[in-house]
Amino acid sequence: MPPVVPPFLIGLIVAPLAKRLLKPLMRGVVKTSVGLALEVKKATHEAGENIHDLAAEVAAEVMAAQLAAGDTDTRSGNGQEAAKSATPNSEKDAAPARTEGEARAPKIRATTGAGKTH
Repeated sequence: MPPVVPPFLIGLIVAPLAKRLLKPLMRGVVKTSVGLALEVKKATHEAGENIHDLAAEVAAEVMAAQLAAGDTDTRSGNGQEAAKSATPNSEKDAAPARTEGEARAPKIRATTGAGKTH
């Protein structure tokens, strides 16, 4: 019958070897996963900025189209009706009456990245 070796003796011998092998392996796994998480965060931030830029461009195009449509309406004599139709109901009540020559300025919001450092 072979000699019986208690399990704790095997553990005393294997634990330092496992520590030497597993510590660098686990360090590499954690380092890679943290780097991957930072890359994903950066990519989502850039995608969010691109969406905000696209929304700003579309808003500018819509405003330009409304101003161009307003210019053609004032030439044909329907300037006041065009200005009334271009103003939303909530702004009609809150804003004072504008003269025919005044254009509505777009609202600019600085919510993206305000006060943040990159």
